[in-house]
Amino acid sequence: MDDVIEVLAEPRRPNRGILRYGSLLVPCALGRGGVRAEKREGDGATPLGTFPLRRLWFRADRFAEPVKCRLPMRPIGREDGWCDDPAAAAYNRPVSLPHPAGHERMWRDDDLYDLVVELGFNDDPIVPGAGSAIFLHVAREGYRPTEGCVAITRLDLLRLLSEIGSEMRLRIAAMA
Repeated sequence: MDDVIEVLAEPRRPNRGILRYGSLLVPCALGRGGVRAEKREGDGATPLGTFPLRRLWFRADRFAEPVKCRLPMRPIGREDGWCDDPAAAAYNRPVSLPHPAGHERMWRDDDLYDLVVELGFNDDPIVPGAGSAIFLHVAREGYRPTEGCVAITRLDLLRLLSEIGSEMRLRIAAMA
């Protein structure tokens, strides 16, 4: 199987796209700001480019069986967060809560972060203000836009996870 998962943004609906991997071809939600080559913190855009898959974060309390996946895995705890404050030393890194800098919670009441694939975006090296917390995660009903992530249904994400490993890359591009 190819080592690239492709996400193509729709030209007429820039916060919607198609995710394609092997025989899997499914709709996806993208950032409310569309897709951009020059991502900035808070712009709501999904970054264009090709990114490694770092690890799977998951809510162990919401799965009766372990998730079938060849990515490194980490259960999400109530104290897990992700720093989104460009002025903080921990910018675009996981943090323990409470945390003094701006952050988002990984443990959510909705199901969006039940499964979260951490993408290698702006992490080697980290550039303050260039965007943080870009993930592949569970989509909202109706594929409503994300804050910059790629989102597919829980079932589609489970299907994808069963076929991929850490050698994979996720390529985000605009449809021609």
